[in-house]
Amino acid sequence: MDEIDDAFVARLMTSELYTVTPDTLVEDAAAVLLDNDISSALVVDDDGDLVGILTTTDFVDIVAKSQPKAETTVERYMTRDPITASAQDSVSAVASLMVEHGFHHVPVVDGGAPIGIITTTDFAAYVSSPGTPSP
Repeated sequence: MDEIDDAFVARLMTSELYTVTPDTLVEDAAAVLLDNDISSALVVDDDGDLVGILTTTDFVDIVAKSQPKAETTVERYMTRDPITASAQDSVSAVASLMVEHGFHHVPVVDGGAPIGIITTTDFAAYVSSPGTPSP
């Protein structure tokens, strides 16, 4: 798989992003994930800078620790200051990072602002058809 060593994150990342803010209610964040059939939402501040990530895995914690419809905000459960990648990072380096930390999602940023996300699904799509970039 020498081709993957030369690929950059920009080739695999998804650039259609769904964001919430730290004060978004978890119920509303869950609706964003479900309505868009996605497994994570990026948490951004008022300036559009990345401050966290909320994934479907976090909802297990939410259900275990809070009362349903408790008007809890995303800030309580999001992963703060997530590890990020840049569009120019090598795909193999990001894949190694994901394996090392057990991540399924890595936000892609330019400066502090998110421009994409790379997920395990993006890697599966890439491997299944290495001649073409994922959608």
